[in-house]
Amino acid sequence: MNQTFTLSQKSKQFMIILLPILVTQVALFSMSFFDTIMSGHASAIDLAGVAIGTSIWSPIFTGLNGILLAVTPIVAQLIGAKNRERVPFMVMQGVYLAVAIAVLVILLGVFFLAPLLNSMSLESGVRDVAFYYLVSLGFGIVPVFVYTVLRCFIDALGYTRVTMIISLISLPVNVVLNYLLIFGKFGFPRLGGVGSGVATAITYWIILFITFYVIRREGAFQEYAIFSKLYKVAVSAWKELLKLGVPIGFSIFFETSIFAAVTLMMSQFDTITIASHQVAMNFASFLYMIPMSIAMALTIVVGFEVGAKRLQDARQYSFLGIGIAVALGTVCSIVLLLFNEQVASLYTTDIEVFELAQHFLVYAIFFQLSDAVAAPIQGALRGYKDVNVTFVVSLISYWIVGLPLGILLVRITDLGAYGYWIGLIAGLCFGAILLMWRLILLQRRFARSVKEGS
Repeated sequence: MNQTFTLSQKSKQFMIILLPILVTQVALFSMSFFDTIMSGHASAIDLAGVAIGTSIWSPIFTGLNGILLAVTPIVAQLIGAKNRERVPFMVMQGVYLAVAIAVLVILLGVFFLAPLLNSMSLESGVRDVAFYYLVSLGFGIVPVFVYTVLRCFIDALGYTRVTMIISLISLPVNVVLNYLLIFGKFGFPRLGGVGSGVATAITYWIILFITFYVIRREGAFQEYAIFSKLYKVAVSAWKELLKLGVPIGFSIFFETSIFAAVTLMMSQFDTITIASHQVAMNFASFLYMIPMSIAMALTIVVGFEVGAKRLQDARQYSFLGIGIAVALGTVCSIVLLLFNEQVASLYTTDIEVFELAQHFLVYAIFFQLSDAVAAPIQGALRGYKDVNVTFVVSLISYWIVGLPLGILLVRITDLGAYGYWIGLIAGLCFGAILLMWRLILLQRRFARSVKEGS
């Protein structure tokens, strides 16, 4: 990354960083996207089973993976402050932490997965698909967490195009493996929705090996010699990572778990409703990759400018990113409104699922507009290393406002499953307002500190 002096230069540099991140996020999410689509074409039971499995895995993965995202602002600020010699040490500590987290998740899964699924009111076929889908994914937990740390290192240096290329290589591999294992083609066993879990786990290993090779061989990363020295586990470094990463992880967990909780609550409805809800939720999550990518790019550029003590530049980047997110969110909402039938047809050939999914997709429009504001602000705040307030806002907006309101609407109105969606939308809007307020106050405080220091 380089210092910029005009809005035009900032826009150009921001887009250079953003576009590869966006492609990477879309490619990574496309694994889940194709898991859902291809499982839906196997059967409604496979689609519902993968929906339940994804709803359990997604908040756990994104929440714990969010802890590791602390590597990005830490490395970005080290680079901005020209303290490069500490970078390999912090990256390796992140790798150690990633392995420890992965092992913990696996152990918890061994003891609690089956009882959790058995406690839900699921058809036996749906429960079996969900169980074996998650067991299959378990074999890919270590590589995907370690990959997150290495990706954060690469992205923090500004080489987001590298992770984009890695993701684009792995995506077709995942789709081909899905095709072979879900439908049992070319002599492979027909595993249905479970096959998508096996395919994803294999793909995670492939991504890790490619990333490891690139870091070891490419000149831009060789100077950091990331794997040349095996540092001892440092409690102080883990504290630094966890102090920043835990609030990030919990913020993401509160956001993703609320959607997972709603999907799990959908088990009170029939398989058709669960499958239809998953269609809309999966596509809404797919579109969420846009504001999420903008948030990740903002963490990099804002962190770089804050590390270099150029606070006015950090502020300009913040609002540049938010503006881009709102514009793209509006475009996505219009597209979803006009083409919801075509979107629903991508996921299923079941006419009942197809018709009900179209109604759910209309509610997904409001998700886009709220996320277009909230997600980029979270990314900017991470660049400032301001994460605790975001954590509190996420807890309040999703679990104190969104979910209780959704439950209330389901119980006292005739909205049925749609009540949950209205509750979620209300929580998202509430959170977006609070986060904007926090960003403005933070930037004013930074500006005052600079004036007082001068």
